[in-house]
Amino acid sequence: MIVVEKPGSLTLVEDLGRTGCAHLAVPRSGAADRPAAIRANRRVGNDDGAAVLEMTLIGARLRFERDALVALAGADMDARLDDTAVASEGAVAVRAGQVLACGAARRGVRAYFAVAGGIDTPLLLGSRSHDLLSGLGPPPLRAGDRLAFGAAHGVPRDAGAVPVPPEVPELRFTPGPREDWFEADALRALMLSTYTVSPDSNRSAIRLQGAVLARATQDELPSEGMVPGAIQVPSDGQPVVMLADYPTTGGYPVIGVVHPDDLWLLAQARPGSTVRFGPG
Repeated sequence: MIVVEKPGSLTLVEDLGRTGCAHLAVPRSGAADRPAAIRANRRVGNDDGAAVLEMTLIGARLRFERDALVALAGADMDARLDDTAVASEGAVAVRAGQVLACGAARRGVRAYFAVAGGIDTPLLLGSRSHDLLSGLGPPPLRAGDRLAFGAAHGVPRDAGAVPVPPEVPELRFTPGPREDWFEADALRALMLSTYTVSPDSNRSAIRLQGAVLARATQDELPSEGMVPGAIQVPSDGQPVVMLADYPTTGGYPVIGVVHPDDLWLLAQARPGSTVRFGPG
């Protein structure tokens, strides 16, 4: 077992999410930075989709009741095993009685903790993930929680190169399906502008502040299906990009969809940082 001594600001159990449930109004959910969760799992020999902990901005303090192999990936949270620093992208053997303490993120937003055997919580619709929007899945960690983990069954393997986001990430996107609802120069404005990540962002959506994307029509759009990466534009003209816990339908027009491989850049973009959009 792992005992949660401090839960951090928001620590969730996540895997790669629920697929095939959008018709039930259940989004995919899962790790917001999927590549980081996969890297952590590979370093301890887990399948890519094993359940991990996703820590946001301030990490958890965890005490181990048995030996384990653990790994971190994603945001650098100044992790320490007892008094020894632990790499933000690497694996380490833990002995029973030791404590892994993660602090405030020094870069990035979300760190991922994997343990060999995977976090063992009940499956719900094929996933162990918590979905902030619907409340499905195990609740956010609280002090005193005890987390079971399975028996190690795989061999640690190469997690690949660790990507380093540029100072101003460029998000590749495909226009549509509702670009015709906007003024002719809206797509040009989207690609030529730099947008600031709003503090109101979360796992459901990243809200951006910058150039207004003017609508060509003020008609009401019936609710349509959403996908991760959809760039919705509310009446204020500021783009909102759907993230892991996105609503499965929405009534604002979608001017484009961010490439799936670039969503991790948004998941790790701190409030106040900037991003750009480019052709995808």
